[in-house]
Parts: sequence; structure tokens; C-alpha cells
Amino acid sequence: MSLSPKILIVDDEEHIRKIMSIMLGKHGYTCRQAASGQEALVALAGESFDAVLTDLKMPGLDGLELLARIKEDHPDQLVIMVTAFATVDTAISAMKAGAYDYLPKPFKEDEIILTLEKALERARLIDENRLLKKQIKERFDLDRFLGQSPAMQKVFGLIAKVAETRATVLILGESGTGKELAARSIHQNSPRRDRPFVPVNCGAIPPNLMESEFFGHVKGAFTGADQASKGLIAESDGGTLFLDEVADLPLDMQVKLLRALQEEEVRRVGEVAASKIDLRVVAATNKDLKAEVEAGRFREDLYYRLNVVSLTMPPLRERPDDIPILANLFLKQAVDKNGLGRKKLSAEALGRLMAQKWAGNVRALRNAIEQGAIMSEGETITPGDFPFPAPGRPAAPAALPSPAEPSPVGDNEIHVHIPPALTDLKTAIKEVTETTERLIIERVLLAHGGNKTHAAQALGLSRRALITKAQGYHLD
Repeated sequence: MSLSPKILIVDDEEHIRKIMSIMLGKHGYTCRQAASGQEALVALAGESFDAVLTDLKMPGLDGLELLARIKEDHPDQLVIMVTAFATVDTAISAMKAGAYDYLPKPFKEDEIILTLEKALERARLIDENRLLKKQIKERFDLDRFLGQSPAMQKVFGLIAKVAETRATVLILGESGTGKELAARSIHQNSPRRDRPFVPVNCGAIPPNLMESEFFGHVKGAFTGADQASKGLIAESDGGTLFLDEVADLPLDMQVKLLRALQEEEVRRVGEVAASKIDLRVVAATNKDLKAEVEAGRFREDLYYRLNVVSLTMPPLRERPDDIPILANLFLKQAVDKNGLGRKKLSAEALGRLMAQKWAGNVRALRNAIEQGAIMSEGETITPGDFPFPAPGRPAAPAALPSPAEPSPVGDNEIHVHIPPALTDLKTAIKEVTETTERLIIERVLLAHGGNKTHAAQALGLSRRALITKAQGYHLD
């Protein structure tokens, strides 16, 4: 909520609007006037207001109709009705439709000011409660951001240095190393900790919706824009915008984002006027951005705009000393989540965990711990409970199915029929190849928790190619 609350006054009588504007101005409010319900909707589509004071009886769109339209487009907007035609029925109708309060004319200055103060205080408490719940969840997430190895201590030291500044930070590292947790830690330790942290997966937004998602849109700006949207950048105003997988941004979007960051303003799709923004940007990628710039896939000017301070997250294989503390934390979370009772890791199980290379890093470790906790028969988790073989020992090859037998794959059986006739060898090879491809895609998707972006990177495919293949194999 702004320091000087903005109020939209809606009344078809000019002298009423002026009196209320002068009255509210004396108490530190910034006012804008609208002579009709339609004019009020235009104002609300172009800028945000802390509260709307509207008359009930107006030509054209009356107060109750305006209230319904406002709540349809802006559900959280505070609306207070003011009218000389106060009746019990209209008061009940207004409150049911979502009005905060209902004041009769002739109004008294202290009555309107008191009502506004109560309404704005209630809105502030709702916002704070929503933000507090979000921060509690983020705090739980940050509990996983642990490490005693020299590599992680170096990361923590750099986070402590940059957190108090306004500097843009570029976080580099493999998938699963905790780049988002590092970004959240920067935000939580910054002066912006009480403002929003808005994460954006740049690789998960369809290209045709990207501008609208980032910058927002006014109602009716394009087909399907049934409601106005602030956009992700405006949502992070005053806080931190986290651009995850920033290398996946299309070039045309990179240009628009760069301009918004340089000018510190955004203009919603379908809107003429731009709005000022104040935010901090933290970006992350598992790609080599310098190589992306050289290949022409990432703009050099945006690269330098984001790479003010760089932070590299070390892979788990380079900090095995952190595995025991992470493993015990993940085990506690897995037990609590699945109601498993008391569980502990045997010395051999912990040794097996520390010997793994962990291509999926911390995310893969967490998944392995949860599976081990679920699969273990007793209280103690042994090496055999984990979903991987001992180091240096290849996994036992699956037996080839006989010509008449199906190949079992979990709950969904894929029937592979190898024809006995050599003349149909091409068909058999094609069917076996497709089955193998489906199995690999399914297992990699499971290993990455269904995250198609990370699974595609592990398979060496584009995200779109993986989605196409997964849909073709009905792996939804």
C-alpha cells in the first residue's frame, strides 16, 4: 500500500467530487475523480487505487453495477458506497456484492475518514498476513539451504555481502544445486525481506503469453483477456524478481525486459501509460551465458545488465562433506511427509550416498532419501533400499522379453511383440526402439519429479521436443 493512499472518487455531481477531494486531501490522501461508472472503470484499468468511494445513484452505470464490475475485474479492490438514497435493502445488496461499507449522505468528514482508515488498515493486515504465510513457506524452504563445506561457506559469505545491496545477481550452477534457494536467501537477508519475492521460470511460459505474463495486460487487450492482470514484474514491485532459467528467454522478450529494467518502468499490454517500478533482479541459469551470447542466443547488453555480481553454486559431488547433514534433514522431512515413524540411515547407506556422483545434485539426493525411507522394511535404511546400484557396479540389464511376453514397466505395461519372421525385422526394431525411448523418457521424468525443463536438459532435448515425445507416448 502506498505512503499516500490513492482514492478514486466516483460521483456524477462535480461539486460533491470536489468537496470530497479537498476533504481527503487535507488528511494526506491522493484523489482522482470520475464523473461516471464507465469513467471509473477506465481509471481502474489504467492504474491501481487503495480504495474507491462511489455514489449509488448515477446515470448509465449505477453504483451497484459498478461495484459488480469492479469485483469482477479487481476482486481485492476496496469499495465504499456513499449515497443519499440509503435503505436497508440497498445496504444489504451492496455488502453482499462486496462493498466494504455503506455511508449515507449528507456525509460527515470524520465519519468518512474513520471508515477509510479502518478499511485501509484491514487491507494492510490482509496483505501482511498473506505475505507472512508466504515468508513462512519460504523460511521452510531455506531450511534446506545448508552446508559446512568450504565451497558452501564461500557461497554463504558472498550472499551475506550482496544481500544488503541493490545489486543485480546472476546465479550459475547445474540443475538441482539450489539456485532458487540462494535467490530466496539473498531476498530474505535484504532490506526488501518484507516485500514480495516473485519467482519466474522463464522456460515454462509459452512464447505467445510471455509479454502478458511479465508486463500484465488490461481487460480486453487480446482474445481471452477477460480480466486485467498486473504482471509478474509489477507484482514484485518493492521486492525481488527472480528470473529462473533466464537463458531460455526468447530474443524479442530479452529486448523488452532489458528496456523495462533500464527505464525502471512497465507498460501493460493494451495500456498507453507506463508505471514506475522499484525492484531487485536476481537471475539464474544452468547454461554458459557467455557461450549463449557468442552463439547469438542471448543479448550481450542484457548479459552485462544481469551479471553485476555472479554467484556459482557448487555441485554436490564437489562437497561430499555436506551430504550427511542434508541426508538427515531430508530423511526427517520424508518421514514427516509420509508418516513413516522412526527411520535412520545405516553407516553403509550413508557411505553409499557419499560415494554417488549425484548428477541431479541436491534434488536427486532428496528423492533418493525419500525412496529409501519408503522402501526400507524396518527402522534402518540400508544401501539396498536406494534406487541406484553400488558405485562401480553396473545395473543388471533387463532380460529381453520373449516374443509372446509383454515387458512390465510398473503400473503401465507396454506390450512389445517381436515378430518371428525375419522379413519384418524393421518393424520389430522400430517397436523395440520406441519402447526403449519411452522407458528412458519416463524414468528421466520421474527422476526429475515431472519437471520437463530439467528432464529435457538431462536428455539433451529441447523442452518442446520432450513435450511432443511425452504426449506421443501418453506420459502426461
